[in-house]
Amino acid sequence: MKRIWLLFSQAVTVFVAAYFVVATLQPDWLGRGTTRSGAGIALLEAPATPQGQPVAGSFSAAARKAAPAVVSINTSKAVRHPRSNDPWFQFFFGDQGAQAQAGLGSGVIVSPDGYILTNNHVVEGADEIEVTLTDSRRARASVIGTDPDTDLAILKIELDKLPVIVLGNSDGLAVGDQVLAIGNPFGVGQTVTSGIVSALGRTQLGINTFENFIQTDAAINPGNSGGALVDVNGNLMGINTAIYSRSGGSMGIGFAIPVSTARLVLDGIVKDGQVTRGWIGVEPNELSPELAETFGVKATEGVIITGVLQDGPAAQAGMRPGDVIVKVEGKNVGNVSELLTAVAGLKPGTAAPFNVQRADKMVELNITPGVRPKPKRRQ
Repeated sequence: MKRIWLLFSQAVTVFVAAYFVVATLQPDWLGRGTTRSGAGIALLEAPATPQGQPVAGSFSAAARKAAPAVVSINTSKAVRHPRSNDPWFQFFFGDQGAQAQAGLGSGVIVSPDGYILTNNHVVEGADEIEVTLTDSRRARASVIGTDPDTDLAILKIELDKLPVIVLGNSDGLAVGDQVLAIGNPFGVGQTVTSGIVSALGRTQLGINTFENFIQTDAAINPGNSGGALVDVNGNLMGINTAIYSRSGGSMGIGFAIPVSTARLVLDGIVKDGQVTRGWIGVEPNELSPELAETFGVKATEGVIITGVLQDGPAAQAGMRPGDVIVKVEGKNVGNVSELLTAVAGLKPGTAAPFNVQRADKMVELNITPGVRPKPKRRQ
């Protein structure tokens, strides 16, 4: 028995030694993916991945699913010199005429009917809008409607067999979820970048009137505006809108409008031609110790009302300057942004309860909101 075991051990030792020598000097003899280049150099190649099968850890499936529905948007508008009508300016410089100004952005096809979601600032003031698909088809787009309060716009193109993105559930996102940003940064062509959800519910950024941004570190650059933020399944989570940057390029802080907000804007504009929001006619401010002392209120949280429009919905319900709104329809409001969002979500003409602290006591007011006035067009 010992003799047999000794022979087996020696055979294994010789085999391992031979394998080591061959693997070192002639690896191509082992057939481990070694090929010869055109110059006869032995190269080791990874096994080929079957067609259509993603590599482990790859986001290629999500990109293939979402990318065809992300389009490039090119805009142009005629811009005249601000002093072009001045006779002295014309005398010295002549008639300058209108200069063409081009813009670049991205958009997302959300319906087979040709509806496209993008940012309002991408198409604002444009005389012509051209949409380019990933299959190189081009089409003129018409503006169905815009919503400057959320910086969203709805475009429409007339083409057949359009790729459409799948709308996801942005309310189900969590910090740390992996996401992809798809768009056309700097006009280099469609680009996919990856990152995670860095934060949710970002407000008070001074970008839009109504803010509830998804923050991500997926690279977003100029030209990405209006593009798609998708999850690892390729479903739309948000519309890329803005970045925080000191250089003009991505610094790892980008913001996207949740698809839940975009969907409300889409439905409102397509159905009614505008987004209808609630309005109560007050001037809200962040609650500070100084304002609390000025109005003699003992509240420590909520939004203080420093002005009430005469005969407005809030005034008719009995609201006064110095009242602190603590809750709207049972939901806490901790800052002005949250109050604006809560009031905007109310149905005009339907009374809603407001919990208000007045001096040192709590009061409940039933306010019937009106329709929020349209914002003035930015110059």
